[in-house]
Amino acid sequence: MAVTIKDVAQAAGVSVASVSRALNGHASITDDTRKHVLDVVKRMRYMPHVGARSLTTSTTNTIGVLLPDLYGEFFSEMIRGIDGAARRHGLHLMVSSLHGDADEAALALRAMRGRVDGLLVMSPHVDAAFLSDNLPDELPIVLMNTASGGAHYPSLSVDNYSAAHAMVAHLVACGYQDIAFLAGPAGNYEAQERLRGYHAALASLAPAAQPRVFDGDFSEQSGEAVGRALLAMPAGQRPRALFAANDMMAIGALLTLTQGGLQVPRDMALAGFDDIPIARYVSPALTTVRVPIADLGLQSLERLLAAIGHTGRSEASMATLAAELVLRASTGESSSP
Repeated sequence: MAVTIKDVAQAAGVSVASVSRALNGHASITDDTRKHVLDVVKRMRYMPHVGARSLTTSTTNTIGVLLPDLYGEFFSEMIRGIDGAARRHGLHLMVSSLHGDADEAALALRAMRGRVDGLLVMSPHVDAAFLSDNLPDELPIVLMNTASGGAHYPSLSVDNYSAAHAMVAHLVACGYQDIAFLAGPAGNYEAQERLRGYHAALASLAPAAQPRVFDGDFSEQSGEAVGRALLAMPAGQRPRALFAANDMMAIGALLTLTQGGLQVPRDMALAGFDDIPIARYVSPALTTVRVPIADLGLQSLERLLAAIGHTGRSEASMATLAAELVLRASTGESSSP
């Protein structure tokens, strides 16, 4: 049978309360007693029950992370940033994805109740009313890259609009006028902001050009599909540049275009968004927007930790991270690693 805290107390010759205080780092016992108890714990291989301990301490030492997806390098980088900060604070992560509709998002949120000390949430389905309906008001929450960020909860977002505007400005400066945009999924806040930046920049910097927007969903497959559609066009009707709303779609398009005999950037310039690690290793290396993905996760966790322990809902505030252009060979320039 598993060793219990009562077994440890009996073997150490102390009370159950003293064992609990030793395990929780309580200052009310002497260093000698703490060392003695911990030696017995180690010898008996006692493992504290996390659920029971959380009932006593009112904490779980666990942070919940809810993301729209777990697939791909973007979310891998995001989790890496959060996990690195969590480990430095001695915390664990409980990670889930919010695939599907709002009902599925609600189920994922409710599954975290009572299991985490705070939540990091990135979801197109989340707003203040949705969170209030599915989570207790006292649970600290920080939103990441959501449309409702800052109005009711602390939030941290990337300036997607300005970054997309800057990328179009770069393409225009390189001499490209006919610039198409490969959009992200409908209803996604980041995708909407990047599309908005594209339209605004094209209208102000190349007013004679007509916007050309292709539907995508942030996957390589949607990039490949648009690549096939471009190959099927007569050469004179193809855009001179394609700006994809994320790197995965840009890489999918790059694969299809090059397999179809087009040369990037000679026949068509190509740019992406996010600067995922593989972007620099494809050929030609991808011009993109460098989003501080890991830093977004790290800073979001730090904001959450500042809110944990406060009574009631944390003060709403919004912070924005700047993104930067990374110019590589896929647009005819290469000046960044």
